[in-house]
Amino acid sequence: MSEAARGNTKAIVAGLKKSPMLSQLPDRHLKRLAGYAKVRDIPAGTSVVKRGDKGLGFYVILDGRVQVKKGSTNIAKLGPGDFFGELALYNDRPRSADVVTIEPTTVVVLSRWEFWGFATDRPEVLKVILAEMAKRLEETGKVAAA
Repeated sequence: MSEAARGNTKAIVAGLKKSPMLSQLPDRHLKRLAGYAKVRDIPAGTSVVKRGDKGLGFYVILDGRVQVKKGSTNIAKLGPGDFFGELALYNDRPRSADVVTIEPTTVVVLSRWEFWGFATDRPEVLKVILAEMAKRLEETGKVAAA
């Protein structure tokens, strides 16, 4: 993402729309959410999230790819539109996996307190996000059981 795009709310909204967790939200909500978010460029081979660390927020990938690992087990590869760390929005438990960039990656980061500042008066946002999280947890359970 270029420096010009970084400050462009439209570019951030377009990236957020790629995420299944956020794609169902109306543009007006995404624009407001983009105002709370921070964009980070992360070099390849960088640990974004470390298992056991305190989770403070969640990430949506705009560009690039990451590998999610639990110990030596590869859990998933994620790319543009995918998200991770969403459980940190709801609790402050330690991270359950490591996330490492496979290539240079640009993410939108939203902290727990910014998220709740946004979502407190918008229960429709929580409904959409919780439905997507439930789907993802179900899918993760199938993978873990296999």
